[in-house]
Amino acid sequence: MYPEPARHAPAERAPEVHYPAPIPPAAMAPAPVVPVQPGSVPSVASIVLPDGRVVTGYAINPMQPEPIAAKPPVSRAAVNIALGGVGFLAVCGGLLMLTAFITALTALITQLITLAAVIFGGWIAVQVFSTRGHGKSGTTVHIRKAVIKRNKFYG
Repeated sequence: MYPEPARHAPAERAPEVHYPAPIPPAAMAPAPVVPVQPGSVPSVASIVLPDGRVVTGYAINPMQPEPIAAKPPVSRAAVNIALGGVGFLAVCGGLLMLTAFITALTALITQLITLAAVIFGGWIAVQVFSTRGHGKSGTTVHIRKAVIKRNKFYG
């Protein structure tokens, strides 16, 4: 059916045949997925190797590392501690003022009680020791020398 291949003379040299060698996988890691915008097709690149072979494939941009966030000049923990200290000092100052207010209020109440005692005590003393009202009101008692003999009062 098929014609028999022609036989070459031993003097002629047979053509050289190159077979592709498989490329071993690097570490069996999955290939990185390149995000593609919908509706866009990545460009195709062709490379001519020195031996004349042409390799065609998609151009893949190298992965860019994530940008490192700028570190603030002062740590957040230090700022939080400082703000806590300021708040504590504000509370202490307020408590100190509250304590001073309570002390002053206690002293005022003590002075008012003392003043009331002096005024009321003085009014009682005037009532007890004054002779002005005895002639017009009250009971007058005359004490005479009395003799009590055998349970009988002789006065």
